[in-house]
Amino acid sequence: MIDHSSTQSSGKAAEELARLHLQQQGLKLLAQNWSCRCGELDLVMLDGDTVVFVEVRYRRHSAWGGAVESVDARKREKLTKAAMYFLQRESRWAKQPCRFDVIAITAEGNSTPRLNWIQNAFDT
Repeated sequence: MIDHSSTQSSGKAAEELARLHLQQQGLKLLAQNWSCRCGELDLVMLDGDTVVFVEVRYRRHSAWGGAVESVDARKREKLTKAAMYFLQRESRWAKQPCRFDVIAITAEGNSTPRLNWIQNAFDT
């Protein structure tokens, strides 16, 4: 269940739900809420030998557009820059293949959150 008392607490709960789901699918956590001057990476995971940059998007309802649609061109550009900076700082991962995934979580009212994992959500 996701706590709707504040945007920050619901965002953290959504990230935790996404992380647990990915770990159940066999991915390993490299970093969570990794920040730099370019932005923040919600989750950085390892899927086999592939570094996966995961953007977690949560929407309580779809009145202003869904979670997937909220990852627009500007957001993709910020994620790409932050990922490049991550690879510069964490050079041991720089030669690995990379991809960008989006986990969209929606929870209408008090229903159980629905998780939509979109692998390779966009190209750079």
